[in-house]
Amino acid sequence: MSNEETAEQRYQRRMERKKAVVDEKVARADQDKGLILVHTGNGKGKSSAGFGMLARALGHDMRVGVVQFIKGSFSTGEETFFRRFPEVQYHVMGEGFTWETRDRERDTEMAYHAWQKALAMLRDPEINLILLDEINIALKYKYIPMDEVIDALANKPAMQHVILTGRGAKPELIEIADTVTEMKEIKHAFKAGIRAQQGVEL
Repeated sequence: MSNEETAEQRYQRRMERKKAVVDEKVARADQDKGLILVHTGNGKGKSSAGFGMLARALGHDMRVGVVQFIKGSFSTGEETFFRRFPEVQYHVMGEGFTWETRDRERDTEMAYHAWQKALAMLRDPEINLILLDEINIALKYKYIPMDEVIDALANKPAMQHVILTGRGAKPELIEIADTVTEMKEIKHAFKAGIRAQQGVEL
């Protein structure tokens, strides 16, 4: 019994130290601002994480916007779901993945139109959170000018949050972001011959 008590006491001391560290960090975080978040990397979950934040924002009665830059050749569960909400502006502007379209001029044109939709949202203080899904791909292939994106993010409404997803986020974007998360692939069902599944990837 005494050994169990000692172990329990050690655990409590460890947790007390951890709580003191966390409390100090929380006390130092005294600013409110609209955040720029980048979800990048080769792993699955970049868009999914963004849509999770969209759901969270709706739970706080916020108005949100979505512009999907690449995905567009098939309907997804998130599109079907989020279009039910009047608080959501949802625009699917792409015509499918770049390797499916194989038409740079058309891809550039579609990305430009998507960016115009995004730009309007980034100037609207009534929209609290914006998800620019797969914009990193559009930037990677230079479908839209990086300097325009950086300028729009720098001049967005002060309390507006913006999430930018897609592989290969550019260093310029990472530099100005408040939070950057890299999704790392450890294992993926597709490589074992399993197609995209509804409710998980569609």
